[in-house]
Amino acid sequence: MKITDILSPEMVVPDLRGNNKPAVIRELGTRLVSKHSEVDLEELVAVLLERERLGSTAIGDGIAIPHGKLRAVDRILGVFGRHAPGVDFESLDGKPTHLFFLLVAPEDSTSLHLKALARVSRLFKDAAFRDRLIATSDPVETYRLIKEEDAKY
Repeated sequence: MKITDILSPEMVVPDLRGNNKPAVIRELGTRLVSKHSEVDLEELVAVLLERERLGSTAIGDGIAIPHGKLRAVDRILGVFGRHAPGVDFESLDGKPTHLFFLLVAPEDSTSLHLKALARVSRLFKDAAFRDRLIATSDPVETYRLIKEEDAKY
């Protein structure tokens, strides 16, 4: 599985504006719904916030991977977002979160869902790569950087 299998250039939000967890999730979800009309925004937001109640998906180092499953989707979908100043996402390290990769999987896709989470986690391991993503506000450049980094694995 490649990131480009689940992320398209239109699904890059280089300038997230939300100032808290629910606002960022809604903003990312709105972008996803703009391209995938089969997804209901309110249901998506509810599923993602319910997952957050179980434990934050902000894994530290400025990264969060909000994720959930929906009956309405037939493949894994992704949205990448950048919040330059950072937002409190209840990160494990207590620091602001800048980079968000939202994943939505079909309800019955346990192994693919886990593979996608692992792939995204691996993608963001490199601190220099994370810094480059935070530094760029151009969606085309952001997608190019992600595609280039993903090709290394």
